[in-house]
Amino acid sequence: MAQNEEDSKTGFLIGFLAGAVVGGIVALLYAPKPGKELRADIKIKTGEAMDSAEEYVSAAKTKAVDIINEGKKKSEGLITEAKKRAESLLGDAEKILTDVRSKGSDKNKN
Repeated sequence: MAQNEEDSKTGFLIGFLAGAVVGGIVALLYAPKPGKELRADIKIKTGEAMDSAEEYVSAAKTKAVDIINEGKKKSEGLITEAKKRAESLLGDAEKILTDVRSKGSDKNKN
């Protein structure tokens, strides 16, 4: 469920950035400016949008690495706990088997 929420946030942000870029370009195209000035404005706005996108990608990469590392730590903890429980169960099973064998040998002696 958290993954769907993250996906929707990511999709919204990408849509927002794309809409901002398209809106900025459309506004510049309809503004009464000479071609040279218009092209310079478009170049500036495109650069700003690229910077924003790069910041978002960088933050997303950092967050992804953090999530992966957290998942690794949790899985290592689960594996360690499972090994401890398995060892405990094997020890208990060996005790039970030893008890059964000793009771069986006691009955054979009588």
